[in-house]
Amino acid sequence: MVAFAESVLNDEAERCEDEVLLNLWHPLGYASDWAVGDPNEDKLLGFPLEVTRVSESSFEVVSPAEGGRELPTLQRFGYLWTSLGNPRPLFDIPESQEEDRRKVHAGTIDVRISAGRAMENFLDMGHFPFVHEGVLGTEPRTEVKDYNVTSSVEEIEILATDCLFYQPKAAGSSTQGAEVEYAYRVMHPNCAALFKSSPNSADRLDVITLFIQPLNQEHIRAHMWLCLLDDESPEWALKRFQMDIFGHDKPILENQLPKRLPLDPRAETPIRADKTAVAYRRMLSQLGVRYGVIPGAMKGAR
Repeated sequence: MVAFAESVLNDEAERCEDEVLLNLWHPLGYASDWAVGDPNEDKLLGFPLEVTRVSESSFEVVSPAEGGRELPTLQRFGYLWTSLGNPRPLFDIPESQEEDRRKVHAGTIDVRISAGRAMENFLDMGHFPFVHEGVLGTEPRTEVKDYNVTSSVEEIEILATDCLFYQPKAAGSSTQGAEVEYAYRVMHPNCAALFKSSPNSADRLDVITLFIQPLNQEHIRAHMWLCLLDDESPEWALKRFQMDIFGHDKPILENQLPKRLPLDPRAETPIRADKTAVAYRRMLSQLGVRYGVIPGAMKGAR
């Protein structure tokens, strides 16, 4: 795991004070990546952490900034999760219980950007032909057709459905281009799932998830988890395809300004394709999130 300089770890100004974020579970990484016994320095929401795998089945996470307070831990979807507050139950992904699916940790990438910016990029179909040319999109087929969005602030849930987009190579196992069905689910301010047509099933969808660990307000660790209807592709090929896609996004994200996500609808003009992003920004505002964002009233946003 990554060790952080002491000066960075002690930067109190970077510590989150948003109650809604402190009282959620957050991912720290794929559980199998830790060796038993060795403590590792980590970071979450500006707080330094010390993570130790005590045994094959248990972890200890301590917050040195709070006098060595031991934090709660949870293992779900193969990942270690912790919370700096009193966490509400972690969201469920029903597809993770289906035995015929491949569950794969595709990889982890550090990105110098805010969690909100990374989430919004994950939810955006409009960039496919320009950033993922020849794979997830191609010019001149750049239109994002209208789709439906519903949201619930109380449940911290956004669902975008009936999303269709032409892709030359929608998955690593795809052999030809096709119009791909998409659905997006936001189930946490920093976690989302993408459901898309599977080349291996006519009536079920593959699931690709993004679990973000905000190290501070402008630096994240993105964990990619796959839940696929694919029993033939080697694991290395599944991982490489997803990491190649994220590799396209990383330099775009790191050069995006401002690095924090503006919540005021007047800051960046939305278009029809941005309906999910508008709902996401509105939800963050209504939840009272201020960490990693540029706050602004969402009244009148469409």
